Amino acid sequence: MSPIETTEPDPSVIGNIPKPPFARLPHPSKIFAARAERFRTLAEGHELEPYLSFLAELCAAQAAIQDGLPEPDPVDPAVLARAKEHVMPPLDRGHFTADAAFDETFARLTAAAERMTMPAAAQAALTRVKAADPAARALMIQNVLAEAIPVETLAEHVFVAAALQVHFARLAARLDAKSLQPVGDGVCPSCGAAPSATVLVAWPPPAGARFCACSLCGTMWNYLRSKCTLCGSTRKIAFQEIEGSAGTIKAETCDDCRGYMKVLNQQQDRLLDPVADDVATLGLDLLVRELGFRRGGVNPFLIGY
Repeated sequence: MSPIETTEPDPSVIGNIPKPPFARLPHPSKIFAARAERFRTLAEGHELEPYLSFLAELCAAQAAIQDGLPEPDPVDPAVLARAKEHVMPPLDRGHFTADAAFDETFARLTAAAERMTMPAAAQAALTRVKAADPAARALMIQNVLAEAIPVETLAEHVFVAAALQVHFARLAARLDAKSLQPVGDGVCPSCGAAPSATVLVAWPPPAGARFCACSLCGTMWNYLRSKCTLCGSTRKIAFQEIEGSAGTIKAETCDDCRGYMKVLNQQQDRLLDPVADDVATLGLDLLVRELGFRRGGVNPFLIGY
């Protein structure tokens, strides 16, 4: 692994460069299909090929189940107004209750998962998820939304997290992107979840701007390249990468908070996905942790690593 100092100027502070939009909302019918294809590509010849192939099938199911789903319950206009006034995410994860749309999403996803190829342990976990009573399922939902999944039930929570990703992406897609505002470092302005990774985007304006990618709802929001995603510090920021790698994915480390966040450069590879490529670069996580940094990104498919 080799450290790279932060010598690159921040494009957001250079004159005459268009200001990027603060937020870009997800397109639920496309995001999971594209992610499934990316997982398939990454799986070929990878040391994690069985797991990446499983996730490709799971993301394909996330895309396939959406046709004809009931509309999610709309967010109360009073809640939207209160969120804007108090600078809070309009989608309140802490008070989430399952509606008919989520129940149908969960039922379709678990049914689709039964047709997937998976290890016996994953199949047993899926059976337990489907058999869970309402109280047990509500607890699993709460664990995922609180980003506090018990190690002993990781496999069960993967299926719950996948259903929640679909549901929250559909909720976020119905928001007004222009009404969203920064609510804190490393906090999604739509739902309050943590990012899975950050992306130097290839799309204008301007190309090369940095966006955080929400691990739950898929919203992307603009964030300065010279600032720690986790604590907001602009001091002692460095980048780590595996020697001999393509250099498209690096870990931004911060000596102030001792955390790190991956940075994916879509200018060099437009197909990079903040969830799929995060999983596929688990080796980078392991090496950066050896340096004493804690992972700041949240990925339900990497829990336990």
